[in-house]
Amino acid sequence: MSSERFNQSGGEAVRVEYIAHPPKATIYCIGTPAFRSRPARDLGCLLDVDPDVESWECQPLELAIGNSLHTPDFLVTYVGGARWLLDASDGDGSSDVTDAAASRGFKHRHVGREERDAGYRLRNARDLLRYGNFRCPLGDRIRVMAALDEVGSFTVAEGLGLFRECSPMAGLASLVLQRILTLELDDALISPDTLVRRADR
Repeated sequence: MSSERFNQSGGEAVRVEYIAHPPKATIYCIGTPAFRSRPARDLGCLLDVDPDVESWECQPLELAIGNSLHTPDFLVTYVGGARWLLDASDGDGSSDVTDAAASRGFKHRHVGREERDAGYRLRNARDLLRYGNFRCPLGDRIRVMAALDEVGSFTVAEGLGLFRECSPMAGLASLVLQRILTLELDDALISPDTLVRRADR
């Protein structure tokens, strides 16, 4: 996929190539998803499973840095209203971008490879987002929530039997991505023994 972007001074259009990086689904992205790199797509996956993130937007604006322009990967709105510009980077990133963002009234930070790949969260986020376009039917959702109200928690293996109207794993992933249920994503890959709980209300 490609798009054309005109610079702010009315100069020639810059052709930007976007490659489709799986998974295709996004949950809390506003507007059209557009990822210029695999690291950016990975960061988008992490944003979708971060309970502190209310919404995020791709390629939101241009920052002037000397005679060039930089477009941050994301504008993220957090629960509580804080807004940050984020860039996926392979290192520490340039402080010039952070300074340019501050001049426009934005907080900015680079999210490096070490932070993105820490623990199992990214791998689990990718697995869940394979089901991101699925929606759990009402009957299964009520059944799962009622069971958790009664017992407090159950394992993934125990919970799959509660889904009768849809594919169990798709239904479970959908409820996690909608933040109705919660799983531990950092310590290990999602497994039959992973505990399922209701998300904080």
